[in-house]
Amino acid sequence: MRAARYLPNLITILRLASVPAAVWLIVAGHLTAAFWVFAAAGASDAVDGILARLLHAHSALGSYLDALADKVLLVSTFVALGFRGLVWGWLVLLVVCRDLLLVGFAVFMHSRGLQTRVEPLLISKVNTVAQILLAAVVMGQAGVMPVPPWLVAPLSWVVAATTTVSAAAYLASWRRRVSAAEAEGTRPSSERGGGRRRA
Repeated sequence: MRAARYLPNLITILRLASVPAAVWLIVAGHLTAAFWVFAAAGASDAVDGILARLLHAHSALGSYLDALADKVLLVSTFVALGFRGLVWGWLVLLVVCRDLLLVGFAVFMHSRGLQTRVEPLLISKVNTVAQILLAAVVMGQAGVMPVPPWLVAPLSWVVAATTTVSAAAYLASWRRRVSAAEAEGTRPSSERGGGRRRA
């Protein structure tokens, strides 16, 4: 039974390992196969979450692996689709720069000894769903599902807007933490300790 507790992390690692296959299939033009690999990876995200709850197997490592696998899958998929000219180049750059910016700021906060873990914002969840839908629609046009071509442009603008807003929201949240820490550091030690005790 103890071994079963590692199953969610194993599924997450397999999702991470599927990224090179998805990228190669997209670059090679095998969009139908890439779609199914992408869909299976997305389904595994739901499966490992359910298993983690059922097996009470939540862990810090699992949380980081899950977030890493999701980001690597989405960013790599967008880069591959951009390479094929199936997604606007500037949109790919926006998605990649947003994640690099957040990682860089998280490293900066860690170097200052501040907590970097932030609960996912609603706008970030909307952004993730929009990115998944856009990637699925673009690959699905290969014949997997009847998707009208005009749907790509509106979805692309939704991804662009939510990517920008979510990046700004995270940076604002982290900036407030930095300001609060700086304000705490400038307070007299007696105030930080709650003042002197009365006799």
